[in-house]
Amino acid sequence: MSDLIVPPSLRPGDTIAIVPTARSIMRDELHDGIELAKSWGLNVKLSSCVGKKHFQQAGTSKQRAADLQAAFDDPEVRAIWCARGGYGTVHLLKHIDLAAFQRNPKWLVGFSDVTVLHNTLHKLGIASLHAQMPFNVGAKADSARETLRKALFGEALSLIYARELGVEPTASNRPGECEGTVVGGNLSLLYALRGTPYDIDPTGKILFIEDLDELLYHVDRMIMNLKLAGWFERIAGLVVGGMTDMHDKDAADPFGLSAEQIVAKAVGEVSYPVCYGFPAGHIADNRALVMGQKAKLSVTTDGATLSFLGVQSN
Repeated sequence: MSDLIVPPSLRPGDTIAIVPTARSIMRDELHDGIELAKSWGLNVKLSSCVGKKHFQQAGTSKQRAADLQAAFDDPEVRAIWCARGGYGTVHLLKHIDLAAFQRNPKWLVGFSDVTVLHNTLHKLGIASLHAQMPFNVGAKADSARETLRKALFGEALSLIYARELGVEPTASNRPGECEGTVVGGNLSLLYALRGTPYDIDPTGKILFIEDLDELLYHVDRMIMNLKLAGWFERIAGLVVGGMTDMHDKDAADPFGLSAEQIVAKAVGEVSYPVCYGFPAGHIADNRALVMGQKAKLSVTTDGATLSFLGVQSN
């Protein structure tokens, strides 16, 4: 995307706002995230919805939207770190105004339920970060934290998983190379946004998908939606991250395919590169992806590399 807007890289002394857009979260649950940001020399501003609880969520939709809007509009805030996932970010979309954000873009960071915001910003041509959130960040792999730091501070980002690093590639990987804009995120949210103004066009792009705690036949239903929509015919490459804790409704009556097998069957015999088990998603090794930015995907029999092209904005 030649006209991609890349938010300015962070510098020590900048302020990052932690905003819960979905599930409720208490301040003590953010301790590791706050300390991590401070260790990078950043100031941390907690939004007013931290500590609030409206049933499962961190305040009402309007309260959470107002918090997110305040972070978008605050000139002192240089990045927005969504506090955690869960469900509910979709309810904010009709309550936020991105006009000021487009004039003064800043990094928006998160994954899982935050996919709805990645889609929204992608439609506006603004890069964002699919990366670990402050909740539970202390339990994540060093690479999850370090790739987030690199992305925020404008350092080169190349993600590798390979046999030489002790990771055994899956047999379903399809070798090849491609370049394209990275799009996608949580499969359930991509599926939920199909047919809405927040749907994305994956044509010629590298599609990334991941998910957590789904029934296997639900995974098949969502993947078939993408297949019937022609997504797997139009993309340049496919990166499948963690498909974590997938299960059958009744173990005695299994669906019969794993999540990886469901995707591989739907994709079929394609000419573009496909890799499975990529280190991103609801896993400890949840590495940062720059959504909306062009990257090179290389898949071999020994593993895969996703290298983001170009220099981050300074």
